[in-house]
Amino acid sequence: MLEVYNINWIGEKDTAVALGYFDGVHTAHQYLINQMCDYAAWHSLDKAVFTFTKSIKLGHKGKDIMTQGQKLDCMRQMGIDLFYSPDFFEFSSLTPEEFVRDVLIKSMRAKAVFCGENFFFGKDRRGNVQVLKQLCEKYNLEFVQAQTFCLNGEVVSSTAIRAALADGNIEKANAMLGRPYGVNLNVVHGKKIGRTIGTPTINQIYPAGMCTPKDGVYITCTTVNGKKYPSATGFGSRPTVNGVGKTCETYILGFEGDLYYQNIQVDFYSYLFETRKFDSLEQLGAMIRNSAEKAKIYLERLGVI
Repeated sequence: MLEVYNINWIGEKDTAVALGYFDGVHTAHQYLINQMCDYAAWHSLDKAVFTFTKSIKLGHKGKDIMTQGQKLDCMRQMGIDLFYSPDFFEFSSLTPEEFVRDVLIKSMRAKAVFCGENFFFGKDRRGNVQVLKQLCEKYNLEFVQAQTFCLNGEVVSSTAIRAALADGNIEKANAMLGRPYGVNLNVVHGKKIGRTIGTPTINQIYPAGMCTPKDGVYITCTTVNGKKYPSATGFGSRPTVNGVGKTCETYILGFEGDLYYQNIQVDFYSYLFETRKFDSLEQLGAMIRNSAEKAKIYLERLGVI
């Protein structure tokens, strides 16, 4: 997959392009992208995605559900040939017509364009789906608007997934994502209290701008060197040890080793209970071990491990 972050880049192959921010690459996004991929295969075009990076917070976008690295992994798995992701401010001053003419046609060599019903583009978000359709007709581009994608009668959206995560409803978030919600973040040094009570944890810090789940303890599955381990993850401020700031701490059942400074994938499967303050570290350790054992039973039942 070719990654392009330079707005002035000029492609060499004709493409079909799916447009969107694709935060989460959830089931509605997958539906749109798969439509584009099918069209591209039928018409011998490269499969392309136009998205963007955010150097600063944008008022019309919520906090990110996934990192750029996770988004790239999803696009590779979907067979995307061209991942075109300039910074938002490199193209935000373009009019809708300039965007279509200079970015989609000139740079990406688009022959077909796919988007969802809530797609906006161009300076001050002046362009919408109807404007894009008219511009595609003007420049002789195939235009496809994906139908609304629903799950159990509810529209799938990044906003709905963020709300589910905030409620601790991991099962709903995972259903909408089409895979487990997860983090893939660098392991950093913590207070190292877990190792003193027989439950060493890996510590990961959510970057600024990332959506976070509800504070509490979760059944998770942690992947290390391709192997999946049952795990228990606590997200929050660690009241038992008077923690400051929120961390994501995971106890990996059956794993021994040093994972510092590695990016480790932790997938969330179910919310167990709210963060609580224990009277002793021994009680905290017992809770962690018990939660990890519950994770083992839960994940075995699902066939995850």
